[in-house]
Amino acid sequence: MFGINYVLPRNIKRTFKTNYSLAQFYHISPISHCSQIGYLPGVLIGKNGSPQRPICLCSQNTLSHLHSPKMPLPTIIVPGYLESAIAYRQLEQSLLQLDIPTATVPLRRRDWLPTIGRPVTPIVQQLDRTVQQMLHKHNAAQVNLIGHSAGGWVSRIYLGDQPYLAPGQVTSCCWKAHSLVASLVTLGTPHISQERWTRRNLDFVTQNYPGAFYQSVRYICVAGKTIFGQRRPGGWLAYNSYQQTCGQGNTWGDGITPIAAAHLEGAENLVIPGVQHSPRSPGIWYGSPEPLKSWVQYLL
Repeated sequence: MFGINYVLPRNIKRTFKTNYSLAQFYHISPISHCSQIGYLPGVLIGKNGSPQRPICLCSQNTLSHLHSPKMPLPTIIVPGYLESAIAYRQLEQSLLQLDIPTATVPLRRRDWLPTIGRPVTPIVQQLDRTVQQMLHKHNAAQVNLIGHSAGGWVSRIYLGDQPYLAPGQVTSCCWKAHSLVASLVTLGTPHISQERWTRRNLDFVTQNYPGAFYQSVRYICVAGKTIFGQRRPGGWLAYNSYQQTCGQGNTWGDGITPIAAAHLEGAENLVIPGVQHSPRSPGIWYGSPEPLKSWVQYLL
């Protein structure tokens, strides 16, 4: 995988592979001794067949919070509003390279059209199918969710145990999935809104599941500090978007979602400078390789 072959006891092969991938991802040089268990009980065999020195990837001085004693949980990416799964292919591949089992809810852009100004029930149903498939495929009890933009508050509806019923619906839906989710990472999610097309759904979430509502779920809310909204060229789009979201246009955000709306009380709230809102934006976004380093550890 990295120009070497591993000769390791079976019970640590998978963990070692995962942590070595992380070391490469974070540009960390593995060391030969661990303060906890001494030398790793395995030998590295170089390309020429000669034994190399043992290395350790569980040292507190190297991986610290990155070390995982078991394989990461399956992770599901929930696309943003009017976005399709294909836009998240790069992020999905980046996570797979870190040995994080990952899938994206297989949405198409047109799947969102029936939900404009209406319940997002069809989207949550597709999310539930993807979660069930990943649980079965990986024989897991829980998953992690990554919700981009609207995908974050859609995920919060999915976690909830209150009937999700909109005017005109005959029966309500309730997924009660909080016991199936270990962590929810939201990327540029507007957790509040004054915009008429989304306000009804967001009011439902805010009223029923305020803040980091479920104690059993770890909430990580990532915001971008890239564009300051202002009434002048280069800032108009951001100003209008921020104004419709949090009621204040002159503030910082990722160009679409203001920081004030992207964070939740009680969550682990992060701010990443320089990231754009969408995976289709020019430049880098939340899922690009460098910004990913700021929040990927929460999936481990």
